[in-house]
Amino acid sequence: MLSTARVFACNFKPSQSPPLRSKTQMEARTRSPQSTFSRSGSLSPPRESLREDNGGGTAIALQEWQGWGTESPLPERVAEIVHELKYLEKDFNAQMSFGGVGGKLQGDFKIQEDKKHRATYQALGDSEKKLQFFSARQIACRLLGSRGYLCQKCWLALEDCMCSKVIPCALWHGIRFWLYMHPKDFLRQNNTGKLLWQVFGVKAATLCLFGIAEHEEIMWNTFALAGKSNVWCLYPNKNAPTKSVQDIFAQESLGGLECPSTTGEQHGGAQCGRTNREKILNFILIDGTWNNSAAMFRRLKEQAKLAWGEEDLPCISLAMGASAMHKLRPQPSWDRTCTAAAAIGLLSELQLIPEFGSYGLDKQAEAVEDALAVLLEALTARRLRMGRSISRKQRHNSDIC
Repeated sequence: MLSTARVFACNFKPSQSPPLRSKTQMEARTRSPQSTFSRSGSLSPPRESLREDNGGGTAIALQEWQGWGTESPLPERVAEIVHELKYLEKDFNAQMSFGGVGGKLQGDFKIQEDKKHRATYQALGDSEKKLQFFSARQIACRLLGSRGYLCQKCWLALEDCMCSKVIPCALWHGIRFWLYMHPKDFLRQNNTGKLLWQVFGVKAATLCLFGIAEHEEIMWNTFALAGKSNVWCLYPNKNAPTKSVQDIFAQESLGGLECPSTTGEQHGGAQCGRTNREKILNFILIDGTWNNSAAMFRRLKEQAKLAWGEEDLPCISLAMGASAMHKLRPQPSWDRTCTAAAAIGLLSELQLIPEFGSYGLDKQAEAVEDALAVLLEALTARRLRMGRSISRKQRHNSDIC
């Protein structure tokens, strides 16, 4: 059932119209990968993992891994856990099956695996190793459990695939989004962060999974080259002052961001040939529940201190309005929104600054808004088909007309 309110990293001003909706948990679902995806209202039995009997080699090929929305290599710890799960199947003589909220392991295999993974976790004395193990196991299980069930592009059940309705759009080359995603958000059907790389491509909107060393290294290596002055986080940091888009960018000299309009454009954000003088504005979007986001932001500050010698991570506040997704997933309060909506708000506010006015950021924001509407339609249709309510209980107390 859709429940937990999700973050998206931004802070906005309540004087505006009410913000967008919260993200909630992936719809509960169980199915067999052998099905033809033609079921109607009722849930089917738990789905079993589609396995590759390749003599102990990795069960997740690079092409499959990258098909979920990343250009990174398959994380080493994820591959190790997939191997371990395969061998456990043989040892326990019980096949993996997945189902329920988040596509968790089920049945006898779950009982045995749960004992083993808890023992492994407790044996790890280092907190960093524990985090990496936790994240890798979450991702490994979701990868195996989603085979033959979810579309790799849109993360929806195959019978609900919305890919044909999403229209790609080139993001201005001077911006790069980083989707800093909690592993429990990975492959969640109602996740909205995935829309950014569906629309802009994986080069312009890069997935970085919390606790996955390879992903975090790629992100922070990029930030080190960009410099602290070109990295911002959209997060309501109550312990430090946040600045508005106008405060940060209206007075800055952006001459290094110029891009000739005659330069060829292409999907994925590489619209212009870059030179060493050009700056890229890196925006971190924290993609997880509001509870999980606090730990994710702390980790970002710790890594910022390692990179720049201080924990201060510049945060941006946004003035947001209501979104269509709020109908299905209201926020716990009006000052919170979802990932895609935060990106829309950022692009829209940047468009109002003269230095950014010629880059078509308003059109790029509209492209994400259109994709968000497509996602809402797909999720609503699924809920109706399964006999579920499409109205969600309000979690805030404000009386806003």
